[in-house]
Amino acid sequence: MGGGYGIVAVVTNPDEPVGRKKVLTPPPVKVVAEKYGIKILQPKRLLNNPEFAEELKNLKPDVGIVAAYGKIIPAEIINLLRHGILNIHPSLLPKYRGPTPIQTTILNGEKETGVTIIKIDEEADHGPTIASEKLKMQNEKFIDLQEKLAELGTNLLIKILPDYLADKITPQPQDHSQATFTKKFARDDARINWDKAAEEINRQIRALNPEPGVWTTWNGKMLKILEAGVMDEESRQNGQVFQKENKTTVGTVEGLIVLKTVQLEGKKSMSAEDLVRGNGNFIGAVLE
Repeated sequence: MGGGYGIVAVVTNPDEPVGRKKVLTPPPVKVVAEKYGIKILQPKRLLNNPEFAEELKNLKPDVGIVAAYGKIIPAEIINLLRHGILNIHPSLLPKYRGPTPIQTTILNGEKETGVTIIKIDEEADHGPTIASEKLKMQNEKFIDLQEKLAELGTNLLIKILPDYLADKITPQPQDHSQATFTKKFARDDARINWDKAAEEINRQIRALNPEPGVWTTWNGKMLKILEAGVMDEESRQNGQVFQKENKTTVGTVEGLIVLKTVQLEGKKSMSAEDLVRGNGNFIGAVLE
């Protein structure tokens, strides 16, 4: 780690079977840790796990850093670290606690987001604030915004960690009355409702790709919409596909969705133009 700090261990989830063939696959952070020869701990559970607690205690860590771990960390583990555990959360807490702050920020059309570093307690995203930094949003897709916030959070951590470890920062309680919460998104959340406005649909496309993946149906098949834009033009029937200014567009209740990259069920991703060239009946169809 930068600033002269050593990493005594990385704690991450166990390897999991991935794909149709269920190939046992390590978490990405484990791959990086192995590359640099860092000790790796992969407990299945944290609560009532004396073996893990003892191993962590023997490492004598000063502070823990958590990012996108997905587990509630019990007090018996938090208390093993002299300065507790800091969490880098990709929202301006107390707004957007929970598992999907980046996606929900995009879906809600926010103009600003950021990162918050908190000292964790036993509740999700509930602990006192150590530092935060804002970021203006520019119609990013989830993947792009995730990368920006990761970089912002990393730089903020490096900046504040010396003062935190020297007890020069007093953690400030969050205003819990202002807390909002996010949820995990399922496949049904990602289905397009063409009776909504184009701008709202485009936010859905930006937020919920690649997972769970935004989709509609055409001729009884799933059609994933991977990338799109918005055209501020008078619409036709909601869900109807038609050409406008040499672009493949779909009508909504307000404005048009401009299809850019799509993936038809059983096919590879392709441009909307390629889909039209291979399927003459796509123009004029009504997506559902």
